[in-house]
Amino acid sequence: MPAAHATPLTTGPTQHVQRCLSTNLSYNAEDDPAATDTRSGDNRNQRDVKEDASVTPSTHRTTRSYQTIIAAILATACPTACTPPSLLITPVFTQRELVETQLSRDSIFAFDKIALIDVSGMIQNTRKRSLLGVGDHPVSLLVEQLDKARRDASVKAVILRINSPGGTVVASELMHDEITHFKKTSGKPVIAVMMDVAASGGYYIACACDTIVAQPSTITGSIGVIMLMMDVSGTMKMIGIKSDAVTSGVHKDTGSPFREMRPEERELFQHIVDEMYDRFVKVVAQGRDDLDEQGVRRIADGRVYTASQALELGLIDRIATLRETIDTLKTQIKSKSVRVVAYMRPHDYRPNYYAQSPQHPVQSINLLNISIPASLTPQTPQFMYLWAPGY
Repeated sequence: MPAAHATPLTTGPTQHVQRCLSTNLSYNAEDDPAATDTRSGDNRNQRDVKEDASVTPSTHRTTRSYQTIIAAILATACPTACTPPSLLITPVFTQRELVETQLSRDSIFAFDKIALIDVSGMIQNTRKRSLLGVGDHPVSLLVEQLDKARRDASVKAVILRINSPGGTVVASELMHDEITHFKKTSGKPVIAVMMDVAASGGYYIACACDTIVAQPSTITGSIGVIMLMMDVSGTMKMIGIKSDAVTSGVHKDTGSPFREMRPEERELFQHIVDEMYDRFVKVVAQGRDDLDEQGVRRIADGRVYTASQALELGLIDRIATLRETIDTLKTQIKSKSVRVVAYMRPHDYRPNYYAQSPQHPVQSINLLNISIPASLTPQTPQFMYLWAPGY
């Protein structure tokens, strides 16, 4: 009887594939005639013994070496080919409430806080969407952060860091109203710090702050309203498709992309845009002490301005870096040393106050990191406080 071969108790993919292949690749003594003759006790001559030397234990070891090599190749090429099913358990926080993270601290004796709150990307009244995930609702997230700063007595001021080209009219108004409400109920100063772009809706919400600070290279302004609609009637005509709508009124399908806009329809939309523009002008005039409505209208033709131009026109209060703004704010709140904190979802990480929060929560999967805001792919026409030349 052939000797029993013990299989190692291993769980790696290579060893498991090796065991899967053992039936076809391992040395089997029962299939070898020479070995069978040896076990039956038959006498063979010296010539037969030399010929059978190829199936000695050394050959067995060589065969097993080939088996191991092939198993390793298969395990590398397809690690799940022969591996048993496995279960990976990763602990995940079910808590979604914002947590405070310290970004900087002047000294161990610093107890007063400055809360840093970001408004970045498209301002919209819906949850941010990506290719494979859904993120926070921008307005809801801002309210949650402001509430946390209001309830914390150690927070003496808020820096609203804006990096946005704007967004929808309603979302911009909601954020503006929430910042104004925070100031009234908490009595804490709010400083707007503009980053790369704080235009249109981004500038709209900055007007709710006590002070507006811009980086030396910030682009801002773009005070105005845009409503963009598509007209694909020419393309449909080329391919032989015609749209026919049954409506309850003559203006029910106004703004349809399947036909050209009529002059009276354009006039209707223009009245709406003008009304929203008037509201934008009033918000800027109320937020800027050196500008009245007439002065705002002279510079609010939709164009963008550099930081130096905006300072000269009275749209901002000063040009400074974020670090300089924090130092000035410490003097304003009469605190020599402070802690700069931010509010984030669990698992988010910021090493300092220049780091941005991830656009999406940890449970979303965004392999390509492609952000596709819903407002850029509207199903219906939208009124926007937005600076986006390629929109």
